[in-house]
Amino acid sequence: MNETLELIKSRRSVKKYKDTPVEKELIEKIVEAGTWAPTGRNRQAPIILAITDKETIATLSKVNAEIMGAEGTDPFYGAPCVLVVLADKNASTYLYDGSLVMGNLMLASHALGLGSCWIHRAKQTFEREEGKAILTKLGIEGDYEGIGNCVIGYADIQPQAKDRKENWVYYVD
Repeated sequence: MNETLELIKSRRSVKKYKDTPVEKELIEKIVEAGTWAPTGRNRQAPIILAITDKETIATLSKVNAEIMGAEGTDPFYGAPCVLVVLADKNASTYLYDGSLVMGNLMLASHALGLGSCWIHRAKQTFEREEGKAILTKLGIEGDYEGIGNCVIGYADIQPQAKDRKENWVYYVD
């Protein structure tokens, strides 16, 4: 089978990571794949924050847990790298554009031997002061909305595929 199709079929969300840092070269390849996601009218509305700083990851994890009402947990599953995707809300397709970036990030991570998982609540995180402070610190201005947190790292588990549901596809010939 085509290698790309096999990657799509074999990728799984990883919810437990080793403490091993992800090499910068791998992160660079993954975020590059994210920048090649299709975007509406090629506006390239999304941006990616590649975060390996443990303190920043801890802050994002804490805020994320508070938002979902699970204080004291780590919604990032111990991942040593968080790739936050935000998108400029002035682009009419910003949500879809950012979602496609997230898909590319997860597939590229898998292709390079890393695990990944889409963690929600980036929108709410970057509406709060903690999220806004990160953007300010990086000099990012504009009307950005958090789309998702793509946590990546070396998997400490091997998730298994679940059967595909019936009636997923309907053909109209």
